[in-house]
This record gives sequence, structure tokens and C-alpha cells, in this order.
Amino acid sequence: MKVDRIQQIYDLLKKKHNLSLNYLCETFDVSKNTIRRDVAELEEQGLIRKVYGGIVLNDEDPGSPEPFAYREGRNVDAKKLVAQAAAREVQDGDVIYIDSGTTTMHMIPYLAKRRYLTIVTASVHVINAASNYPGLNIIATGGTLYMPSNAFVGPSVLAALQNYNLSKVFLASTGISIPHGATNASPLECEIKRSLSQKNATSYLLVDSTKFDKASLMTYCQLPELDAIITEKEPSKEYVAYFEKHNVRLIIP
Repeated sequence: MKVDRIQQIYDLLKKKHNLSLNYLCETFDVSKNTIRRDVAELEEQGLIRKVYGGIVLNDEDPGSPEPFAYREGRNVDAKKLVAQAAAREVQDGDVIYIDSGTTTMHMIPYLAKRRYLTIVTASVHVINAASNYPGLNIIATGGTLYMPSNAFVGPSVLAALQNYNLSKVFLASTGISIPHGATNASPLECEIKRSLSQKNATSYLLVDSTKFDKASLMTYCQLPELDAIITEKEPSKEYVAYFEKHNVRLIIP
């Protein structure tokens, strides 16, 4: 019955904290329209809130990291353009770090023809994507798996990063702004990103245009600390002037 299903959805959400609509359709063997109606009722009761592609409990911190599966479906074409431009910065023989993120993970196919390239990463998605290209040398940091980003976090990641002499670092961010710099919603990931931004390596920030003028929970570096920012279209004149003033290279495909 509909009432029973709605209650089951809510009980399931309390256990898993976030659920995709596709998962609910498969679990209850009903159409997406049916699930949307159930979700609408739960939302009207104030029990849940909708996010891209799914639902989360309404009592969760709205500033908490949004699940990776919901973020990766947004602005895919723009993210691929950014990733392709970033890949052009990579040379044969480089030792690079690819950050966890829904933009950075798209770099892998564009790196397939590089020779003697070593990629260090904490991202499960990057590791999985790179497994399709046997010519790429992948070093995983290890650590504790952080599900919202499908990436490894913790002190062991920071310890691993101290061992490698990186030539280039490709960072991700959930939002950037002039006052707050590059930001992220996860304190665990911010610690890693901060460490990477301070490495003696050329640092690139990959962000599609929707990330501008947005700030998440924590700042991991100010924009002038970066060597380059890669985005798919020219930002506002304010940002262009700011980057020029602070010698931050703006790369647009």
C-alpha cells in the first residue's frame, strides 16, 4: 500500500541518510512518477528535502556534503571541457595529483596517451577510471573511505602525500569566491586539499562556471595561492581583473 511504502521510504532514509530516486524505484519496483509522488508527500510533512536526483533527511545539516552521485550528473559537458583543458597541461613524465571531485575525475580519458605519467590520487572514481588505461601508473593514497565523495581521507592520506614529489596538482572545489577563496563542505577533505595547495607544485583549480560566487563550509586556500584556474567560460570582469592582479592564470578551453 502507498502509506506503507511511504513509511518504508522514511525508515530506509533514516538508516542510509540519503537515497537516490533510481534506488527507490528499484527497491519498491514502482515507476519514478510514483516515487516522486511519495517523495512529495514526505516533503510536505517536512520530513525530507530533495536534492539533485534523490532525497536526504530534513534534519541533516544543509551545509553538509551533498552525495557524490547527485553532484556528478550536473553540468557534465562543462566539466568535461574543463577536464580536457586541464589534461592539456600535463606532460610526459609528470607526477600529478588528481583530487576527488566530479570535474577532476573526467581528466583520465584525456591523459591516456601520456607516457611515463604517474597519477597520485585518493579518489575511488579516478582509480576506477584509470583501470581502463593500462599505460597509466596509478598510486592510491589509501586511508578511510569517505562515502559522500567516494574518496579516501584521514591522517594516512596526509602522510602518504609527504612521500611524493608532485609536479602538478589538480584540485576540485564545491564553490569559489573572491572573499572566501576555494571552499569545500567536508572538513576531512579540506585538510587534504589545504596540504596539496601548499605543495611545491603547480596548482590548478578545476571549476565549472556554476561554482563561482559560492562558498561552502570551509576555505582550504585563497585564490591568489593558486597558479591557475580552469573553467569552461570567461567569468565576470571582477574575477578576470582579480586573477590578473594576483598573477593567477585563467585557462578557458
